[in-house]
Amino acid sequence: MNRAQMRTSAFAAVAVLAGSVLAACGSGSDAGGGTAGGDGGVQNAKVAFLMPDLASTRYELQDKPLFEAKMKQLCPTCEVIYQNADSDAAKQQQQANSALAQGVKAIVIDPVDSAAAATIVKSAQAQQVPIIAYDRPIPATPADYYISFDNEKIGSLIAQSLVDHLKAENAEGGILQVNGSPTDAAAGLIKKGIHSAVDPSGFKLLAEYDTPEWQPEKAQTWVSGQITQFKDQIVGVVAANDGTGGGTIAAFKAAGVKVPPVTGNDAEVAAAQRIVSGDQYNTISKPIKIVAEASANVAWEFMQGKKPAGKTRLYNTPSELFVPTVVTKENIKEVLFDSGIMKAADVCTGEYAKGCEELGIK
Repeated sequence: MNRAQMRTSAFAAVAVLAGSVLAACGSGSDAGGGTAGGDGGVQNAKVAFLMPDLASTRYELQDKPLFEAKMKQLCPTCEVIYQNADSDAAKQQQQANSALAQGVKAIVIDPVDSAAAATIVKSAQAQQVPIIAYDRPIPATPADYYISFDNEKIGSLIAQSLVDHLKAENAEGGILQVNGSPTDAAAGLIKKGIHSAVDPSGFKLLAEYDTPEWQPEKAQTWVSGQITQFKDQIVGVVAANDGTGGGTIAAFKAAGVKVPPVTGNDAEVAAAQRIVSGDQYNTISKPIKIVAEASANVAWEFMQGKKPAGKTRLYNTPSELFVPTVVTKENIKEVLFDSGIMKAADVCTGEYAKGCEELGIK
């Protein structure tokens, strides 16, 4: 998967805010116990959207604008405070503290460090500000809600897809496993899912690596070492996102050897290009619009004083987990282009135009 991409409680009610937020943002639904009050400046209610890193391009290009657009639709006068921690947990803590100081009515956070984020949860809940964990869960201290694609399922899907392909090709050898960040609980779930497919596959797991901060460069460096050690024993690589997948592919190309099938996750543009060209075997389509809009809806419910129940529970947190789709060369046109998720003009440029034409992508 290309850019280090993967990437995830009883909700604290803020009933006292319900009447004023409803008045400010024009919702017609009940506030779940809040009483209408004076303006109090709530017509400019704020919600924080705190993302974890810049290594994956999705946060700036997709999550942020999609969340902002949905919040604007739900509450035209509300303000989104967006911050990106650039893989720095201490910086994310400061950003959360700043958001609380600015009087946000809810925080949506994709944590840099799932364990460290427990402090942010406690601080927010102490001030009756609900926390919605986004994409990555916060296991130690339950957030008020968790919204994500099913990360364990992502791991099992990309790995099983690779295993099935290798068996169909009668491949003989072993697999490398390039996991995500060791401080990311979602990466741990993806890792668990990968093992569920790789361990019983009959292919030897040659080595695995937890990639610090999901950095493609670190994945590339590690894979380079494995190429030196295992050489042509490597018949496939399960990489946990498009970023680490991209780093993996770069390592094989730099070594001047054939690139084996490599997985991904996030369906980034660069990953789509690599699939079109044959460099990357698969990725995962998890339309960011789904989770971005769902988190805006949940944040808005909390801001009205409601307590969304969740459709399941994970880490003792009310949760909603969406099911992703594996993308390979065989279905990329249908899943990413015919659906409107991607545009041919963004992917089928330069050296990728011929591959797109062969796949009927226009």
